[in-house]
Amino acid sequence: MQSLIDKAAVLHEALPYIRKFHGQILVIKYGGHAMIDPTLRDSFARDVVLMKYVGVHPVVVHGGGPQIDEMLKSMGVVSERLDGLRVTDDKTMDVVEMVLGGKLNQEIVSLIATHGGRSVGLTGRDDSFIRGERVTEMTTKSGRVVDPGRVGAVRHVNPDVILRLVHAGFIPVIAPIAVDADGRSLNVNADTVAGKVAESLAAAKLVLMTDIAGVKDESGTIASSLSAARIDELKRAGVIEGGMIPKVDCALEALAGGCQKCHIIDGRLLHAMLLEIFTDRGIGTEITR
Repeated sequence: MQSLIDKAAVLHEALPYIRKFHGQILVIKYGGHAMIDPTLRDSFARDVVLMKYVGVHPVVVHGGGPQIDEMLKSMGVVSERLDGLRVTDDKTMDVVEMVLGGKLNQEIVSLIATHGGRSVGLTGRDDSFIRGERVTEMTTKSGRVVDPGRVGAVRHVNPDVILRLVHAGFIPVIAPIAVDADGRSLNVNADTVAGKVAESLAAAKLVLMTDIAGVKDESGTIASSLSAARIDELKRAGVIEGGMIPKVDCALEALAGGCQKCHIIDGRLLHAMLLEIFTDRGIGTEITR
């Protein structure tokens, strides 16, 4: 009987947050281990469907780097990275579109449907809603300047198609592919796309699912909440470094562009999104203006 009472208490704890975010849009960057582990994949799909049924509107932007690596390897195509971005020639771009815009995108859509959700898969080419511009050069660690090929930077996101789907009861699932002025597809970092989509929608939250527990402070513990000013301090002190820098920068840009709050959470935990959004303590790092 006590376990049943405890379950009811969890629902009571969630109620204020369900009420607060009812009718609000949450943009979720879905990637890392959560996309690979079958149990986590199934849990993620159930969680976004639950959010939709309680009146919160999830918009999913997914990555797929490991899956692209696997496909390129099977085809004998060598791919290198610069600052976390994949050097993308025309052949690699074909694979990126096939894996991200095709296989992975439709797998996520199908999994959501399995759990009773209505979902539509998109890339930035659809209605050209994610406009990009090719990055013409990047610098390697050795100082050599190279052309990264079909790598893009997001210049504009038109939220109209996303809003139409959201208000029609669908969960949009977006692959991070943009289109340039000539109609050519561009490979764009998924965190960046999620941030720009959150800006365009003035989302209540941007949630970045990662393979780490959150952002650490000077003591080495996970900070439950950080302001933009506090992040600047930690960056100057060298506490925030490496691969965490682009993630916090993405969050800060989204906040500056109109997103209300950002969260960096551990996607390796079951129900990580629900625990972060619908509980008092959360499980990751909340970033505020």
